[in-house]
Amino acid sequence: MAVWQCKVWEYDLVNKWEVNMENRVVITGMGVVSPIGNTIESYWDSLKEGKCGIKVLPEELQLEGTKVNVAGMVTDFSPEPYIEKREAKRIARFSQFAIYASKKALEMANIDMEKEDADKVGVIIGSGIGALDIIEQETIKLHEKGARRVSPLFVPMSIANMAAGNVSIYTGAKGICSTVVTACASGTQSIGEAFRSLKAGINDVIIAGGTEACITPLGIAGFNALTALSTTEDPMRASIPFDKERNGFVLGEGAGILVMETLEHAQKRGAKILAEIVGYGTTGDAYHITKPMPGGEGAAKAMQLALDEAKIKPEEVDYINAHGTSTYYNDLYETMAIQKVFGEETKVAISSTKSMTGHLLGGAGGIEAVAVAKVVEEDFVPPTIGYEHPDEECPLDYVPNTGRNQKVRYALSNSFGFGSHNATIIMKKWEDA
Repeated sequence: MAVWQCKVWEYDLVNKWEVNMENRVVITGMGVVSPIGNTIESYWDSLKEGKCGIKVLPEELQLEGTKVNVAGMVTDFSPEPYIEKREAKRIARFSQFAIYASKKALEMANIDMEKEDADKVGVIIGSGIGALDIIEQETIKLHEKGARRVSPLFVPMSIANMAAGNVSIYTGAKGICSTVVTACASGTQSIGEAFRSLKAGINDVIIAGGTEACITPLGIAGFNALTALSTTEDPMRASIPFDKERNGFVLGEGAGILVMETLEHAQKRGAKILAEIVGYGTTGDAYHITKPMPGGEGAAKAMQLALDEAKIKPEEVDYINAHGTSTYYNDLYETMAIQKVFGEETKVAISSTKSMTGHLLGGAGGIEAVAVAKVVEEDFVPPTIGYEHPDEECPLDYVPNTGRNQKVRYALSNSFGFGSHNATIIMKKWEDA
């Protein structure tokens, strides 16, 4: 029996591929759509400079009955040249973001799909909600004009898996095509699941990350009803993670995509390697549909699982990109979770780039993974901007207001979502050893 179990683990008798859980997994390309830049260069420069991409909402989104004034909007996006103007009308905004960022990532990775085994190139792209804008528009049409006027494209445009589906169609990737929907943990879990698939040798390449476009009247009204959104009028003081005056998160939109490969595949084609992914941890709090577990126990376990897989000690981590939403309980309990794992007096550098972009929900883990890859590549830690009033309950080093040059070998990224979802990934500076 023991011999048979070993055979099953090593060899899939149906698909005829060997399972090797020791493949190293690297990042060779990245693409981004964000409130602070739609190229890797502009996005990263904005993070380094502490640029705030949060803006006052246009008049049509300043809703009566709410006090929501700002959002992290993408205002200069065009899907061309990757999607024809006529075709773009048939593709929801969140899917457009994903296609654009994926194409940019493949270009950076210098991957020619005509030379790849398409069956070994996969797509795992998460979204917390999907096309809320399309759902909203078609619901209004239903009530005002009747059922016959609802678009036949309503369902295929709006369902959350269509970002991954459209990326597969637009790139020709025929391997795994999947979507993780775990609210604000979606992007990070998508990258983590891609890491596991590549580590096992099931795929050679996976396009992974997260995308979201929920700055709509219904999105604003819904999160406002939860009293989750900041009501601050000043864009510079609205998303202020770990600051004592924080009063809610700021909705953001965009996408962050990584091209991930097995090291063997990347080296065989002579790819430039940007960073290595070495650990992934994910847990459920089993606690509440919106509130994080008091004390951050589930988040702490996710971080510890990622550390265990990476085979490193907490003191080896040089930087943490925090979930850092600017809500009272998230920032408090994430701080407590970090202290559980890294020690009460830890000096690890922590920042929340949501202070600059707002919270992209299912897309957050994607753009934050891009940021972490740049951190380990360039040895620079971006700041938490808008940090003016330290909170005695959050006493750690949040890299306030100004980024810093420092050596970063290992960096960790956290994402936590409604429904008790926690996810952590760890990246390592690329070392060919």
